Amino acid sequence: MKYVLIRTDKTDDQLSDIIHYIAADSGNVNIALAYLDKIEATVMQLGDFPYQGVQPRYSILRRQRYRVLIVERHLIFYKVNEAEKIVCVYAVVDGRREYRSLI
Repeated sequence: MKYVLIRTDKTDDQLSDIIHYIAADSGNVNIALAYLDKIEATVMQLGDFPYQGVQPRYSILRRQRYRVLIVERHLIFYKVNEAEKIVCVYAVVDGRREYRSLI
């Protein structure tokens, strides 16, 4: 892993909300935990491949230098600090929602 991964508190809160919702909706905690594992594995790949995500479709987010990864219906927004070799994950949101205000 060449880059250090950092997650904001907001990201952790959003992940918690997502997992709790899936567990409640499905009635199965294992399904929620499997989905969390999938998201976590995708985020961990950023340590080796920080530019694997694409630029977001909204120009305001592109100008702010966000990148985005897609895991099923969720979008993972992050930025790469090349000088310090840091990837910071800012948000994990449902792609079906109006997410600009959630980041």
